[in-house]
Amino acid sequence: MSDSLAALAARTLEAGTLEGLPDRHWIGGSWQASASGRTMESLDPGSGRAFARFAAGEAADVEAAVAAAEAGFAAWSATAPAERGRVLQRAAQLIRAEADRLAVAESLDCGKPVGEAAGDVRGAARAFEYYAGACDKLQGEQIPLGRDYLAFTTLEPVGVTAHVIPWNYPISTAARGLAPALAAGCSVVAKPAEQTPMTALMLAEILQRAGLPDGACNVVTGTGAAAGAPLVAQPAVRHVTFTGSVATGRTVMAAAARNIASVTLELGGKSPVVVLADCDREAALEGVLGAIWENAGQICSAGSRLVIERSLHDGFLEELVARTRRLSLGHGLRNPQVGPLNSPEQLAKVSGYVEAAKARGCSVATGGNATVDPQSGLGWFFEPTILDRLDPADPCVQEEIFGPVLAVQVAEDAEQALALANGTAFGLVAGIYTGNVDRALALARDLDAGQVYVNEYFAGGIETPFGGNRLSGFGREKGLEGLRAYCKVKSVTARIRAF
Repeated sequence: MSDSLAALAARTLEAGTLEGLPDRHWIGGSWQASASGRTMESLDPGSGRAFARFAAGEAADVEAAVAAAEAGFAAWSATAPAERGRVLQRAAQLIRAEADRLAVAESLDCGKPVGEAAGDVRGAARAFEYYAGACDKLQGEQIPLGRDYLAFTTLEPVGVTAHVIPWNYPISTAARGLAPALAAGCSVVAKPAEQTPMTALMLAEILQRAGLPDGACNVVTGTGAAAGAPLVAQPAVRHVTFTGSVATGRTVMAAAARNIASVTLELGGKSPVVVLADCDREAALEGVLGAIWENAGQICSAGSRLVIERSLHDGFLEELVARTRRLSLGHGLRNPQVGPLNSPEQLAKVSGYVEAAKARGCSVATGGNATVDPQSGLGWFFEPTILDRLDPADPCVQEEIFGPVLAVQVAEDAEQALALANGTAFGLVAGIYTGNVDRALALARDLDAGQVYVNEYFAGGIETPFGGNRLSGFGREKGLEGLRAYCKVKSVTARIRAF
């Protein structure tokens, strides 16, 4: 963490807020108060205290944003692809120039350690940089029908797109959706989670300064019920990109279906990390630790299940527990190893799962309790928790907890490990640790997951497609595959007659 970031984080922690945070919607290229005039509080998870207020949007604000996006689409889609690339490239540069402020806002808003937030900001800049390079390379194909015909396809932007952004990775998720949509020539209306509105608003203003036309990117803040639901139901919206729970994903899909709008759904996960006896033990230990404790386990793709071969289990778990107990916990702006949960509701959910597990007689290897910031006595924290030797049917194996809780399952061999890994209704990602290349590739082939990591959890970046199978959703974000949702294919066929 840079000295400048550490200094800004310290000043913000002392002040309890960050000066100059946005407090209105971004619609049509300017800040707009809610039509109702109502506002909401934004709460600091590390202290449980309010640090800012922001606009509480409703259907009228959504209508204004969608109307602005329709006008913005006309201008942006007509912009030359190379110029679109230059705008996105400038946006990447501005994000990097303002990285410290964005990271502190992200940490304050969602609670994660500021060092992790800084990584998210770097990833957001890279997303715009990556898709900037794709703007003038979105091209169709020529179709061979014989010498008497000329047939080809063109890729066109779908139009106005809606982006419903979750609270766990606000700037990352915003960037991975907005950047490809804008690269394709679409316009955007984003609705960040009501718990974490700040960086989506800051990002929209950065895009404006980078040269995006008025209305090409709009952000409406507020609750899912008051602002999110009207947005995904808007007839002018031609594609919805949603990241969130399975239950809400079903609702979003149903609303979009009424308008025959396409959807990308990135939903829940219960992702396994398969650790076999022939693995690099140190790499596996570090991988398992990072897979579950990053952002206090509040990651759709968290490695929330450790599927470990029996012969390795006892010694591996002993060391895993020892390292877990040494993790520092505290307010995100102090840059601990584990920060708070995002809200009291999320803390209650995680606590409920663990208390029920205790009541069932599950083995708690470490952790298991709600707690507070050890320096202030405030905030919404839960101890990093390991539940050992769980039955495949246990709720902590089958259901997404979305917190710092690792469920351990023991396998006799690689074949049983595969069966256990595939033994839930989710299929987002999976990790494999083994020194046997053939075994790694066989497992990667047979695991039912949208993305598989081998010997490094969270390997890859914006270049690698990401998305889930089964209850984890469908469609892919990131990579060139991430552009597909924002393009429609037109085929043109002409008969060529002789002179």
